[in-house]
Amino acid sequence: MKLNLKTVLATTALVMMTATASFAADIAVIGGSNDDAFWNKIKKGLDDATPAIVANGGSVNYLRLQNYDNFAPDVVQLIRTAISQDVDGIVIPNWVPEAEDPAIKDAIAAGITVILMNAGGADKAKELGAINYIGNEEYPAGVAGGDYFAKHGQKHVLCVNTLPGSTNTEDRCRGVADAMTAAGFKSEQLPLPTTSFGDPTAVAEAIKATLLKDTTIDGVITISAGDADSAATGIQQSGLTTVALASFDMNEAGLARIKAGTQSFAIDQQPYLQGFLATSLLASAIDFGTSLPTFPVLTGPGIVDASNIDATLVGVEKGAR
Repeated sequence: MKLNLKTVLATTALVMMTATASFAADIAVIGGSNDDAFWNKIKKGLDDATPAIVANGGSVNYLRLQNYDNFAPDVVQLIRTAISQDVDGIVIPNWVPEAEDPAIKDAIAAGITVILMNAGGADKAKELGAINYIGNEEYPAGVAGGDYFAKHGQKHVLCVNTLPGSTNTEDRCRGVADAMTAAGFKSEQLPLPTTSFGDPTAVAEAIKATLLKDTTIDGVITISAGDADSAATGIQQSGLTTVALASFDMNEAGLARIKAGTQSFAIDQQPYLQGFLATSLLASAIDFGTSLPTFPVLTGPGIVDASNIDATLVGVEKGAR
């Protein structure tokens, strides 16, 4: 049988296209609400990773929480939504393990490749069968914050938690407390209802009331940059302006306070890198079978204070920090 060159080429091209399509990564990324500035940095990271994924025939679908009022059930629903979309991979923060773990296990059982990002840590990723964890280890980040306070003269630190019960925020406050205790000092948690997250008035009033009730508190750290804005207001309204302020994560207002000397420091976990690395590494694993010997891939913690604020502000100008 005489073969037609055009037919052979066309058939080969079709086979190659089919093979490429079968390995193209359709990825769902689950993240925080639209009004959460921290998650907008993560979104920039995944947005910057998306063109390469699309160029290889894949796609990225960002599934965001509407708010944090019904936190754990809504996260689980997003995982179930991603599974129903028959995606190849999911990037997911393991915020509330007892609620999320069964859904994540179902995703993996369905043949979906999973990377944990931002919350959960390496041990949880291994337990569930995720291929890696990209992000911060929250307890060591808390320890770093507590160490900083202790070394800079604070003896009684309040850790403000607007997402109590969430593993990552609980670990942050626990790390602060353990480091302060190890230094011979004191730290306690102020748990607030999750409805207060993003409510600056509620957070500011709660912090103000707590400071006025116990004037031995000389340091406040918040679990988010937005809450630090509220804390700054609460501290100012209390009149106790010698209270040192810090935050996990950072925004432009917090960095401006560090520059001005009215906030001591922020603990940076580089959310841009979390979004960029988690999305691109997952797609690469699905498309090309790649893997990293590094497990986990840590993006923090880092301390931003007066010593490195100017370099950090350069990244802010570009929307990545």
